[in-house]
Order: sequence, then structure tokens, then C-alpha cells
Amino acid sequence: MTAVAELMDYADVVERFDPVLGLEVHVELNTNTKMFCGCPNEFGGEPNTKVCPTCLGLPGALPAVNGKAVEGAIRIGLALNCEIAEWCRFARKNYFYPDMPKNFQTSQYDEPIAFNGYLDVTLDDGEVVRVEIERAHMEEDTGKSLHVGGATGRIHGAEHSLLDYNRAGVPLIEIVTKPIEGTGERAPEVARAYVSALRDLLRALDVSDVRMDQGSLRCDANVSLMAKDATEFGTRTETKNVNSLRSVERAVRYEMTRQAAILAEGGSIKQETRHFQEADGTTSPGRTKETAEDYRYFPEPDLVPIAPSREWVEELRGTLPEMPSERRKRIQREWSLSDEALRDLLNVGAVDLVAATVEAGASPDDARGWWVNTLAQEANAREVELAELAITPAQVAEVIGLVTSGELTNKLAKEVVQGVLAGEGEPREVVEKRGLKVVSDDSALLAAIDEALAAQPDVADKIRGGKVAAAGAIVGAVMKATKGQADAKRVRELIIERVGS
Repeated sequence: MTAVAELMDYADVVERFDPVLGLEVHVELNTNTKMFCGCPNEFGGEPNTKVCPTCLGLPGALPAVNGKAVEGAIRIGLALNCEIAEWCRFARKNYFYPDMPKNFQTSQYDEPIAFNGYLDVTLDDGEVVRVEIERAHMEEDTGKSLHVGGATGRIHGAEHSLLDYNRAGVPLIEIVTKPIEGTGERAPEVARAYVSALRDLLRALDVSDVRMDQGSLRCDANVSLMAKDATEFGTRTETKNVNSLRSVERAVRYEMTRQAAILAEGGSIKQETRHFQEADGTTSPGRTKETAEDYRYFPEPDLVPIAPSREWVEELRGTLPEMPSERRKRIQREWSLSDEALRDLLNVGAVDLVAATVEAGASPDDARGWWVNTLAQEANAREVELAELAITPAQVAEVIGLVTSGELTNKLAKEVVQGVLAGEGEPREVVEKRGLKVVSDDSALLAAIDEALAAQPDVADKIRGGKVAAAGAIVGAVMKATKGQADAKRVRELIIERVGS
């Protein structure tokens, strides 16, 4: 059983140490085929059915570069304000790992296709942090190992392992930051905000589906600590394959508190990879971290260098969409949003969802209200990202339309949303199945009002005496009688008319 790590209080960590981050984000491209062969690039499927001699690394098989993947890499580099290499090449990164069938990974080493860039990241309170990009390089993904028989799903304690090479050879871009310094107590927040901003940018470029839950976007978080008077970086750990925004923030925070406790006791940090445990937010040891020399890089002899012409690069620059930061500024201007309202949208990850809901016919105010309030609460309760909820912007717009037309009250609309989230169908289908239409027949409402007034005769006298607020008791009774399916505003109007007649 693994011993529980000693942790330092977070306030003490940031008082005594300066964190240094390095974030490596791997993004799978959405090309039709793999990086170096013609096998389909699709998520899932029966194990080992989307493979060929090339992606299995069989003797005599030769790779060929996927031109669309190179195009995607250049567009990513341009969007990250990088320089694009006039000449670069692939290298072999040599290591033995069961899910790397060739025993080397075709990657780029000292000659990446994109380098020296930056991404400006907005934090929750509006502060902007510039994260400098070291490089964005092309490589291929590995296969997957399934460890069977253990309690954790990891190799330790497993009885045997199964290998699926369907993912081997999928086009991958690795985006590596330069050391991120000076963020202090906000380091975990900066890490999360950076990955979130990068995900938004990649989605806007349409180069990947950026599904963190499926592994098409994943982050390796490097963390080290420096004493306040130190001049050199501390020893880093690398928490591998963190697959949600929330987990990126938790992993960085945990490593800071764990490393600080060790250093405070005079210990030293082991340079190693670590695994993030979703259940409790901790990290556990992986393997000793290799250096570049350990990988014995050398140029890939079976692939020619990549030399994108300046004309092609500029042509690709012209294909870049409106960047998320510029889009947010435009939306803020067009929707007349305050800085605070925009931050609320950003903080819950709702900008794109609200925009799509508006495009589907809803007003900006209504769309923003539903996503930022009702649906954000649902996402928090389910501990998922807002975009992962099982409801689309078009469905939200349809619900809003039903409220606007008077077919639903806000209360009934929330029930409809619950039905959609539960998989009961489209909004109108949920309305029919659950019988949620507003009671709009005045005769039916008047009958319920008369019954309520008969049960509370003193209320009519109070209303006639000028105490209009007393009508609330009758409204409540009618809403109860109609199971919440009456329009409260219309009920109040009918009560005043009835009592005054």
C-alpha cells in the first residue's frame, strides 16, 4: 500500500517557494488518415483493426508523411505566434515501451516545425498572463495498454496486459511551453487557464476535436519549486496525461504542496514521471524521467525533410479564423456585455455555447442566463465541463423559444432541460412525454381561481381593500392545482379582474 505523502499548507508553499511550470500539451489531429500511413484516424473501434505494416512497425514497411497533418501543424504554429521553420526534419526517439511497436517514436527533436511563440491567457479576474511557447512539433501517437487484474488499472499489480495499436501512428502535435515563472500562488490557475485557452484556439482552428475525455488533448504538467533566494530551477516532476482542465489545476497544486513538504524537511525531489489520481487529486510515482540523451535521437532516414515555402505559409496564414480572444472582444461589444459579465461567461466556459445558442435563434441575454446559471449549476453538480452536458445550443435555443412563445414557464422549461439531459429526446418530445404544456385556457384558470377564492374568502376582501399583494396566496393555490403549469402572471391578472368584477 502506498504511503500517504506529507503535504505543506498551500499558503506556506507560496510564502517559501516560487513555482516554475512547464506544460506539454499533446493534441491529436483530425486528419482522415494516420501520420505516416493510410490507416483511418478514428477514435475507438475493435482493437487492432485499424493497423497496417507501417503503423505496426513491421520490417520493410516505409512511412510517408501526411501532408494534411503538416498543414495543421503550420496553422497551429501560426495561431500561436510562432516562427515557422523553412527546413526541418523528423527524428527517431528511441525507447522500449510495449505500446510503441517500433521501439522508437517518429518525432521531431532539435528541428521543430514551429518555435518561439506565445499565447496570452486571461485569468478569472481578467488578468492577462503571456505564456511563451518553446516549440510545437510533429510526431505520432502511441498505442494503448490495458492492464488487467489489478485494482487501479495500472501495470502495478496487474495479472497481464493487452495492447491495442489502433491509436499508434495517429498524427500528434506536441506544444511545449518555455518555463512559466512568476505566477506565485496563481500557478495552478495559470496552468488550467492556459490549457483552456489552447483548447479554445485548437477548436477554432478545427484541427482537432480536443476531447480531453477521449485523449485527443492531454497535458503533461512539469512542476518544480525554487526557494525564494534561489537562482536556479529546482528538480521537476512530470505528471503525465492529465485529461481535464480541473485535473490540470489540481495536479499542479498537489505537486507544489508535496514537493514543498519534502524540501522543507531537507529532502530532495526525484526527477520522475507521476500519475494523477482522479479520485483524490493526488499524484503517484511513475518511472524515472529520461533526459534527451537517453532517447538517442537521430535523424529519421526514411523520411525527407519538410521545407514549407514562404508562399504556402502565408497562404495558410490567410486561412486562420478569428482567434478566440478577438472573438470574445467582438462578442462583448455586440452584446453590450460588461467586463464582469464576460468574465462570468469565460469562467464557466460558456462563450462558444452562448454564441451558438444565439446563432440558433435565442437572444444573447436569454442564452447567457440559461448557460451561466441553470446549466452551469447542472455541470457543477455532475462535476463535468459545461460543454460535456448532454444538451446542445440548438436544444437550449428551442427551450428558450418555447418560453418566449408562452408555451412554457421558466419552471416548466427547467423540467424540459432535465428531460433532455436525461436522454428523453428533443425539447418538444420531452414536453409531450411529461405533459408540461402551460395551461393557457382562461376558463380552466378561472375555475381554479374561484375554487381558491372560495377556500380563502378573506383574500378577496383584502384585494378589494387595496392589498393587491394578497393575491399571491391565490396564485400559489392555482399553481399548486395546475401542478405548476399555469402562467403565474396571467393568473394574477385574472384574479384582479375576478375580484374587481
